[in-house]
Amino acid sequence: MEMCWVYGKKQNEEHVNELSQALNIKPELAQVLFQRGVSNFDQAKDFFRPSLASLHDPFLMKDMEKAVNRLTDAVSGGEKILIYGDYDVDGTTSVALVYSFLNELGANVAFYIPDRYKEGYGISNIGVHWAADNGFTLMIALDCGITAIDQTNLANALNLDMIICDHHNPSAKLPEAVAVLDPKRKDCGYPFKELSGCGVGFKLLHGFCLQQTIDLKVLYKYLDLLAVSIASDIVQMTGENRILSYYGLKKLNQSPSEGLKSLIEISGLKPPISISDVVFYLGPRINAAGRLAHASDSVKLLIAQTEEETLGFAGQLNTRNTERRAFDQNITKEAIAMIASDDFLQTSMSTVLFKPDWHKGVVGIVASRCIEHYYRPTIILTESNGKATGSARSVEGFDVYTAISSCKEWLDQFGGHTHAAGLTMPVENIDNFRKAFEAEVKSKLKEEHLSPRLPIDLEVTFDFINFKTLSILDQMAPFGPGALQPTFVSTEVMAKNIKVIKEKHLKMMVYQEHLDIELDVIGFGFGQLAERLKRGEPFRFAYYIEENNYRGNKSIQLNIKDIKFD
Repeated sequence: MEMCWVYGKKQNEEHVNELSQALNIKPELAQVLFQRGVSNFDQAKDFFRPSLASLHDPFLMKDMEKAVNRLTDAVSGGEKILIYGDYDVDGTTSVALVYSFLNELGANVAFYIPDRYKEGYGISNIGVHWAADNGFTLMIALDCGITAIDQTNLANALNLDMIICDHHNPSAKLPEAVAVLDPKRKDCGYPFKELSGCGVGFKLLHGFCLQQTIDLKVLYKYLDLLAVSIASDIVQMTGENRILSYYGLKKLNQSPSEGLKSLIEISGLKPPISISDVVFYLGPRINAAGRLAHASDSVKLLIAQTEEETLGFAGQLNTRNTERRAFDQNITKEAIAMIASDDFLQTSMSTVLFKPDWHKGVVGIVASRCIEHYYRPTIILTESNGKATGSARSVEGFDVYTAISSCKEWLDQFGGHTHAAGLTMPVENIDNFRKAFEAEVKSKLKEEHLSPRLPIDLEVTFDFINFKTLSILDQMAPFGPGALQPTFVSTEVMAKNIKVIKEKHLKMMVYQEHLDIELDVIGFGFGQLAERLKRGEPFRFAYYIEENNYRGNKSIQLNIKDIKFD
């Protein structure tokens, strides 16, 4: 699938040179900073040295005062507080953070994660009844609840107060909870709208600390959990998320919680651990419990305070993750084959697939895998409790939540955000939904949505690349949506010492004939290009600049993102 390279806007040369001189860096690096909203010395200082003091006042969030007051009454009155969260990484880290903090304060607290298969997504009637039957008087719902109108009404009838902390898009009507914290509420003036679910829970505790004059260091020691949430939920790496991730990664690398420490060890990761490492190594292992068994195992690991408590849990999650990989690989093969054999799906602008025996826990992953092959909004459905239920994933720039919302007449329920959503419908509605969704996508999808887009910072020659450049680029981390790792393009490139590693990865050296510079290159998944490169064809390629540390020998390495032949 051919990528569309999208170059960043070139800034005024005079302004770039001013920033370059002020920071004593190359103009090319100043250009990269401009493309990240950094245009003067003070902004650069804030960018390179984020401060927790820059976090917004939590009481700017709608209903925060109500939420903090109710939590204060519950803690001081010794009420039984139930921390309820979704079964994915964002939900389980949310529960672990809020539970651990309140437990440390001596609050009467327990946690509850719904069963993906018996209860489904979000706040369940089963969970509400369980809380009331066991004497809880306050439930704090994390990473879910913004559309749980019926469940909140049930809780009210059972004298169970609810504080909802969510970050998904709300419907026109909000649940009648004691407090509904969601920066995406239309009536919420909170300055940063892209918090993760765990981030909203964090802001509740931030407000609680300020009101109760609790040293914020007590809360900040859980920032490693929050960084895992932000990374795994693929929210914008800007604003507060960037600050929280910056300090969360420091904690993760220097003194992680016992649970995360055990996951790091079993994953084989070595510091420095990056956002990318969290996404590809830690997040999937935390997710695996909720996908194949019960996510309460993930929470038990994440709240563990001693190494002894983590024994067994990390190994279980690692085993579950291996099983999960096998499931998603097999189902992905089936899904791709279904698309390839269906004339309608071959020519449609969207993909909606249903197979009743597909594993519910991996349909979201399969949707993402399908997009790698057929770049278009994709929904993968399976059967659970007599209903068709599944996950949607989108392509860059297309709002899949809004598209699904336009087809809600065929749905029992749905929820999510721009890039991902979940939905449930009667099995007999699938065909009508598929037609309605295809019509909606076809009417809204634009030319720029039809192929994957690779943002490019700028074109450079190899004399730009050295360890000083790499050092400054590394200081621009953490990277994520809205603040991607800088990507460069070089042209008129030749290759030598071309090898294929593990039958699919490309290893070679590259050079430009007008420069006496040779650089190591790795291209994961680009092994199929080896023979063409051996023919001596010149090419241009997009890449990250990174450090390769092999047995203590450090060298600069270019990591290929795409290659185009001249």
